Amino acid sequence: MLSIPGRPGRTCDGWSRRELIRAGGLSLLGVSLPQILEMEAKAASPAAARTEPGAPAKAKSVIMVFLQGGPSHIDIWDPKPDAPSNIRGEFKPIKTKVDGIQVSETMPMLAGVMDRVTLIRSMSYTPNGLFNHTAAMYQMMTGWAPDKVSPSGQLEPPSPRDFPHMGCHIGQMLPPSGPMLPFVEMPRPLQESNVIGKGGAAGFLGKAHDPYRLYQDPNKDVRLEDLTMRPEVSSERMKDRFELLKGINGSMKDLEKAVSSYALNEYYGKAYDLVLSGKARDAFDLAKETDKVRDRYGRVTFGQSLLMARRLIEAGTRFVQVNWPSVANGNPEVDAWDTHAANFGPLKNLHCPKLDRGLSALFEDMDQRGLLKDTLVVVTGEFGRSPKLGVSTSGNVNSPDGRDHWPYCYTAIVAGGGTRRGYQYGASDAQASSPADKPLHPVDLVATIYHSLGINPRMEVLNDLKQPRALVEGTPVAGLFA
Repeated sequence: MLSIPGRPGRTCDGWSRRELIRAGGLSLLGVSLPQILEMEAKAASPAAARTEPGAPAKAKSVIMVFLQGGPSHIDIWDPKPDAPSNIRGEFKPIKTKVDGIQVSETMPMLAGVMDRVTLIRSMSYTPNGLFNHTAAMYQMMTGWAPDKVSPSGQLEPPSPRDFPHMGCHIGQMLPPSGPMLPFVEMPRPLQESNVIGKGGAAGFLGKAHDPYRLYQDPNKDVRLEDLTMRPEVSSERMKDRFELLKGINGSMKDLEKAVSSYALNEYYGKAYDLVLSGKARDAFDLAKETDKVRDRYGRVTFGQSLLMARRLIEAGTRFVQVNWPSVANGNPEVDAWDTHAANFGPLKNLHCPKLDRGLSALFEDMDQRGLLKDTLVVVTGEFGRSPKLGVSTSGNVNSPDGRDHWPYCYTAIVAGGGTRRGYQYGASDAQASSPADKPLHPVDLVATIYHSLGINPRMEVLNDLKQPRALVEGTPVAGLFA
């Protein structure tokens, strides 16, 4: 057999190029190229992505609640009542259901479900051109720092060379068992200024693995034409079309058939199943929920998005990302976390009431339904806000009551999927400016998400240049798991 020197290995795309060339020698033993392609497809099964024995692997799905814009950790879930007034701000701490853990008075409902989650108070990284939103979001979504960052922290628009969003990798390696969407993003794209969708796509995996994007307001009527059969096409006619396609594929030559089974049957068949089964349409239909449940989540875009995320997970979706409904660089007086000009009024009167109601409802609802056993919920922004009021840390202009970007220390929440309940991981210093214990880098959080699903974060993938790279730069954090 022809042998190519070097370390053998599989990637999430199947066998490496070296392995395929080596396997080409099998043709001398009567194994054809179509059969090799079939073996490659089998190598890309979920089992090939599994990590070493003893990994948690308790999660089957993920909900990522992304609070884009950088919410103020010190004013929401890491209060510092003993700090000077220009640091502690206007809000007082309140007790939670867990002894020794306090949150801001802006989060009374979340305080009541703190016994179901882990509060990470030591998220931290030193920026390398990551002071502004786009580059920081890319790092949080992909697990890789971007190669080219402008002095402002901006990135160029999305590119096929980008590292894939973690949800794209997860959807590819752990596809749903039934006719369901693997990865859904809503209710709007990741965005800073005119850079839209950076870090939110499949990048070098290819567009076939992009998320299903529901860029609509779930608090209003949702249009799902692409998941609905056209009135003039009956289910019988759809079946006839699919059977015709299968007949055409069956008459192809072996090599063409092998390629078509991936390029046509795989995606056409999934789309056919999605439309015909109606399972995805039903998951998006919030009218099937009671008014009491919908009211509990909050009749706002954010709350109804979280409720829809729960329904999608129940229906079999692997990864759902709910982005905060307002973009970075938005108006804090409307709904943006980017509170350079005003911090306390918008947090108290607009943002935190929606966040508090929605998150507490999600944790409560999923726990009562048993969904937290095998669903990991992650709540984070791309960074926090400066502990000291009125200072400039990123080149932005801030008002006396505003806070600037702060990546050196901020807070995230994880729940379910085998993580600890009623637990605080890490701690910030007396001014919430840097970790005092157990610093946790964003890429380590991404690695932990993969790890919770039983996916080895150190497995090799091939980038756009077919160069081997680790799935993510980070290392899983064992201390988050029970």
